[in-house]
Amino acid sequence: MSAPIQHGGGLAAAAELYGGRIEDWLDLSTGINPCPPPLPEISPRAWHRLPDQEREQAARDAARHYYRSGHRLPLPVPGTQSVIQLLPRLVRPGARVAILSPTYGEYARAFQQAGLAVDQIADLDAITRNHGLVVVVNPNNPDARAFSPERLTLLAEEVGRNGGLLVIDEAFGDVLPQLSMAGSAHPSVIIFRSFGKFFGLAGIRLGFVIADERITSQFAEWLGPWAVSGPALEIAADLLSSNVEPIRGKIAERCHALHAVLRDAGLEIRGEAGLLTLVEDQRAGDLHTHLCRHHILTRKFDYRGDWLRFGLSPDQDGDRRLAEALKVWRNR
Repeated sequence: MSAPIQHGGGLAAAAELYGGRIEDWLDLSTGINPCPPPLPEISPRAWHRLPDQEREQAARDAARHYYRSGHRLPLPVPGTQSVIQLLPRLVRPGARVAILSPTYGEYARAFQQAGLAVDQIADLDAITRNHGLVVVVNPNNPDARAFSPERLTLLAEEVGRNGGLLVIDEAFGDVLPQLSMAGSAHPSVIIFRSFGKFFGLAGIRLGFVIADERITSQFAEWLGPWAVSGPALEIAADLLSSNVEPIRGKIAERCHALHAVLRDAGLEIRGEAGLLTLVEDQRAGDLHTHLCRHHILTRKFDYRGDWLRFGLSPDQDGDRRLAEALKVWRNR
């Protein structure tokens, strides 16, 4: 069995290595909105009873309106990680899997652990008729590479002609809705959406799958009954029906502030997608360590020693704290 992939958010391990209380660290290692909206009131029934059909239907209807998925009714799932692990079951026998890379590492891990042949490709032109399932994260994590819906529609047609499926992970798509393929009716397209990143509520473990009913029904069967908690469904129904423009505005404000700090420090921004910003620098590993010593956690990558990913600070105090640590780095 392969070793677990190291993701962002490992504050406990960082604090153990570099000291300090977890709550005193500035966590810039994740792509999660640090300024979540107020939680709606949750009914006692949501806590007391198993999630009923009415509550799930309300969340699905709200998600269909929010994601503009047309006749496709999004399926709530307990985080998109739960369905990533089910994807190998959709690959036809003998077919290979193509993953546009580098990207979120759990995709390759899930397919490889299932014994499937995986090609981690650098460009969409590398896809062949032998690929029974293709994964594209759009915008991509960690480099924010993005493709237009027009380009992905052409890809879906190409993959579909060969009997394959195109999985488009739009985990960071809320801040760039113009990129979304959620409204596509193509039978080969499967969309994954994350709820927790944009709304800053990753702890409720909620995502949505948008696909043909035959595919969402299969996922629902594999996940089993009551896969998503009642409180999560109730929160989703409320927030997905709310005005999200203030959330987008706050993310844009925080992103602008982060970029100003990074540029003042002379760092090169390689890509950005609102909730994540990638810096490319030959000293990225040393910078990661330097920031850890100042109890600021960023995301480094074992496959690219010159990359460092920054999430958003929750406020101006966090911006100043990062700026001061970078000033020490620059002047040492």
